[in-house]
Amino acid sequence: MSDTKELKPTPSLKDRRNAVVRGLGRESKSRATLGKVSGTWWAIFLIATGFVMWGLIMVFSSSAVTNLHTGDSPWTILIRQLTWVVVGLVVGIFAYRMPYETWNKPLWLWLGVGFVLSMNVIVILKGVLVNGANAWLDLGPVRIQPSEFMKLAMILFAASVLSSRHRSVQIRQVVLYPMYAVIGIPIALCFLQKDFGGALVFAGIGLVLLFVAGVPGLQLGGTFGIGVVVGAFVLKYAGRASDRLTAFLDVEANKDHSGFQVWQSLLSISNGGFFGTGIGSGTSKWGYVPLAYSDFIFAVVAEEMGAGGVILLISGFIALAFFGIRVAIRARDMHGGFIAAGITAWFSVQAIVHIGGVVGVMPMTGLTLPFISYGGSSLIASMAATGLLLNVARVTKAS
Repeated sequence: MSDTKELKPTPSLKDRRNAVVRGLGRESKSRATLGKVSGTWWAIFLIATGFVMWGLIMVFSSSAVTNLHTGDSPWTILIRQLTWVVVGLVVGIFAYRMPYETWNKPLWLWLGVGFVLSMNVIVILKGVLVNGANAWLDLGPVRIQPSEFMKLAMILFAASVLSSRHRSVQIRQVVLYPMYAVIGIPIALCFLQKDFGGALVFAGIGLVLLFVAGVPGLQLGGTFGIGVVVGAFVLKYAGRASDRLTAFLDVEANKDHSGFQVWQSLLSISNGGFFGTGIGSGTSKWGYVPLAYSDFIFAVVAEEMGAGGVILLISGFIALAFFGIRVAIRARDMHGGFIAAGITAWFSVQAIVHIGGVVGVMPMTGLTLPFISYGGSSLIASMAATGLLLNVARVTKAS
């Protein structure tokens, strides 16, 4: 008889994931469910997919004229965006398939966060200046904006910190002060890159996560006050960027210089009326609104699709926030809950800042509109975050 032991087949990724999920619950009634996809999961998936497809249409509509003016094919920017969609899909599937608990392990967490932070430091030292921000890294055929990926890295790190310390939120040294470092380092890197919109998004995500963690109101208010003081101090020494950021206070008075872009976007929006001029028929992209396919894409949507399109777009982001909050509440563990809350805050805050800047009620910071605007770094990071959000949505408490 042979003494050779029978070799067991190597478990598949699905088997390993199921094993992790089975180990999460202590009682059968509270064990996580993996096999059944909920309505919330489908809602997030369909909204994100719809946004990506809508974005492709609007990017083509708003960029074709620009491409012709530069002597390129009208399809140039659309083809690039389609390439980013494919890359984002691959990254999003990876984020969805990998158990999110992996990002609570120190080795993986520190490696991922350290790599992203180092990329942002390299940008400060050797970055490319684009539209006043030193936030781009030139890699030959492509440029990347590492601060977009830093948003996801910050959320993962904050989720790891808060999930292990949320029971001690009353103790500043245990929760609040470490979170100051988690929030402050990305904000400082954004300030050094002159990416003030990114800094605003990081601040918003951090405040939401502190609120979700249950940090006392006095500490939360103090944190907000510190943010306002630091922001005002930086704005005072921001040079020309300061004029652009404060132009919203009186757009009409600044319409010939620092408020020109916002004034032109308002004219385009008013031109849309309720039903819009029709996709492809807007005037904003004919040189009146710079970067119509990225920083001001909301103006193109409003002009070509009218108030109905605006209502649909805003409703989509509200619905995405609603279902994201639902995932955070129903997450199987605190770690997943904080990840879902952070991603939801990211999409919501960035959409608010983008739309608010375009319509002149907030500073114009040059932020992209998630899923809709042109930009590889923004789109890939957003699709990766969506995959992670769906990951958490898949592993929820049994009803």
